[in-house]
Amino acid sequence: MEIIEKVISSNGLVFAFLFVGFIMLFSFLVSKKLLRNKIPGVAIAILIGLALAFLGDKNGMADIPIFAGMAILGGSMFRDFAVVATAMSADISKIKRAGLAGIISLFIGVTITFFLGALIAYFMGYTDAVSMTTIGAGACTYIVGPVTGGALGASSDVIAISVATGVIKTIFTTIITPVIAKSIKLNNPHAAVVFGGLIGTTSGVVAGLAATDEKLVPYGALTATFYTGVGCLLCPSVFYLFLKFFGF
Repeated sequence: MEIIEKVISSNGLVFAFLFVGFIMLFSFLVSKKLLRNKIPGVAIAILIGLALAFLGDKNGMADIPIFAGMAILGGSMFRDFAVVATAMSADISKIKRAGLAGIISLFIGVTITFFLGALIAYFMGYTDAVSMTTIGAGACTYIVGPVTGGALGASSDVIAISVATGVIKTIFTTIITPVIAKSIKLNNPHAAVVFGGLIGTTSGVVAGLAATDEKLVPYGALTATFYTGVGCLLCPSVFYLFLKFFGF
């Protein structure tokens, strides 16, 4: 047993790849044998991954010594590498063709999400413009929320709520995207560009599209990345002034 632990601890990243591979194999078997492919195997793997994230402490299951390699495998470096790798199959002409639709979806997505989040904040009892703007921004993404809260001087608990709102959106997007992909015809680059612009959360869009069709990832990730930038520009300025104008 000591020998096994020693081998695993000195090859943490390799064991992390092996462990994720086992989860993928298990998930696809469950999807095929038990669910008759009605729920994609990747979606099941994502659910298992999210459940495992509750293990451990600050760094999740990476805090458990034998799973320490998960900290590297699940880190931003490998995430960004995966996104860039999928971009190798992106067709620039298709991206250009969806350009106008992507831009329109970007602004519609940020605006609707912000005001929906601000409305939820209002019903939660946060009726001042700073809190409503911060929580509304968090509904856009968990990055836009703290950026906006920091710019407007929001309290730490409001910023925490904005981050939590963005995380919930990311998890929900990750899980629901492969489930509804067929019904919303999310099966081509044009639809992926619009989807990324409407939803925004890069992590959720990338994971959801990867579970649907990995060829769509670069198209959705393109507009989803711009979504965060647009949110950081509009939320603490235009949207905040809009709420102030209406007396909040």
